[in-house]
Amino acid sequence: MAKKLMKGCEAIGEAAIKAGCRLFFGYPITPQNEIPEYMSARLPQVGGTFVQAESEVAAINMLYGAAGAGCRVMTSSSSPGISLMQEGISYIAGSELPVVIVNIMRGGPGLGGILPSQSDYFQATKGGGHGDYRCFVLAPSSVQEAADLMIDAFDLADKYRNPVLVLGDGLIGQMMEPVEFKSEIAPDDLPAKPWATTGCKERKPNIINSLYLAGEQLEQHNWHLNRKYESMKQDVRFELYNAEGGCDVLIVAYGTVARIAKTSIEDLKAKGIKAGIFRPITLYPFPGEALAKAAAGAKAGVLVSELSCGQMLEDVQFHLKDRGRISFYGRVGGMVMAPEELVDQVTKIAGA
Repeated sequence: MAKKLMKGCEAIGEAAIKAGCRLFFGYPITPQNEIPEYMSARLPQVGGTFVQAESEVAAINMLYGAAGAGCRVMTSSSSPGISLMQEGISYIAGSELPVVIVNIMRGGPGLGGILPSQSDYFQATKGGGHGDYRCFVLAPSSVQEAADLMIDAFDLADKYRNPVLVLGDGLIGQMMEPVEFKSEIAPDDLPAKPWATTGCKERKPNIINSLYLAGEQLEQHNWHLNRKYESMKQDVRFELYNAEGGCDVLIVAYGTVARIAKTSIEDLKAKGIKAGIFRPITLYPFPGEALAKAAAGAKAGVLVSELSCGQMLEDVQFHLKDRGRISFYGRVGGMVMAPEELVDQVTKIAGA
């Protein structure tokens, strides 16, 4: 299939359709409005349904119902909108329902601003709602990868019967790049979901629930969920760039910042500094073992860079232990670092 020039938000929507999604429930908020706009036009063309809910709270609960019926379903929003969905996400995780949620992050806290940010890392990876639950979290760094990961997200959601969150930012959502859609699946060809509430003339009724009044039952359910979250580690993903055989400084970054870091590599090479990049693609589960192995080959230290005050930094510190080798550089409020800023930071660490 030929490549097509698409905006990131539009590619995300088309990828969902290619993955067999025929239901979208959402509410507009900048900078992800192109996703519902695209889905409102595209879904009716393939026999799907688009619903603009009255709020983000309504939208996430519509996902609960549609997923319970066995449908592939998604929503999208941006930071404060995802905050409004947190109670519903907790219910969906507790009820073990597969849904895909896209967050095109903006600055915060509060209403913040519409410029790109990565300040929702804690919310995405630590469980922004109540109770012991986790979302599987994927972080693309290009429009093509956003499309690819959207298709994977639906498969992972079904595999684990769990919410999968695709975490981008305003830059990835708004930029235009060539995209190729490598696969397509029709809803009729999707794997069966024998647990779904699809009518029970030929079987016992299925019950989808997250309420367990007996403490012993709820404890058993929570440990079951915990074992499932641990099993997600088999699908951990990361990219290691320019770090083969070791490096002087290892830059740890995801999403847009990893792209910026790659731009700085050549300038650093001209200074005689070899910088490698470790890019987590799954933010949960975090690829901690792979990071520790890569960081062991960094002679001068590790630089964590992100568009936040240091949220992923805490996971890096946890997995590397030796905090003396870890430096941090972040920009916030919608401000994005230039490659030259990372060159300066790496140069200082390398002592060049």
